[in-house]
Amino acid sequence: MTITPVNRILPLALAVLLTAGACAAPSGTATGTATGTATGTAADAGAGTATASPAAAQASTPAPAAPLSISDPWVKTARSGMSAAFAALVNTTGEAVTVVAASTPVSPSVELHEVTGEGGNTTMRRKEGGFVIPAGGRHVLQPGGDHIMLMDVRTAIEPGAEVPFTLTLKDGRTVSFTAIAKDFAGANESYAPHE
Repeated sequence: MTITPVNRILPLALAVLLTAGACAAPSGTATGTATGTATGTAADAGAGTATASPAAAQASTPAPAAPLSISDPWVKTARSGMSAAFAALVNTTGEAVTVVAASTPVSPSVELHEVTGEGGNTTMRRKEGGFVIPAGGRHVLQPGGDHIMLMDVRTAIEPGAEVPFTLTLKDGRTVSFTAIAKDFAGANESYAPHE
């Protein structure tokens, strides 16, 4: 067995430590660079996210709910002449909503109507002020009552057809819906446009 003198071990140990330190330094530098780059990228990404955040928040903010929901909409079939649309208008807000006009591509003239009179002597006419739906309430459009009147129908409304409508509210907002065409023989009131 050979014994190595201490004075030879120390320089050898020192050389090993220096070599290990030299190897560690590049590793540390690489790690520092990698960490710096990653941190910089993360910071840039963070800054980018912060910059994009208002737009992202705006994009993710849901659009305001429509002030009305439309239940069971339908429209009377017609080849020409007049027709009418019906539905339940449900106010989803905490204040009254007023419908002041309606439109559909199948008719150039659409009016909001009410029916007045009793028994067999009823007349339909324009609804002054439109349809007012109370806060959280509903307003039913039905044969023999308030309805959306289509004048001078130019496109035949066949059974099962889906007819688009747009309601205009007093504040300028609009609500769109599609009504299903159904055959219906009732509610043939006379029309008094000037009453």
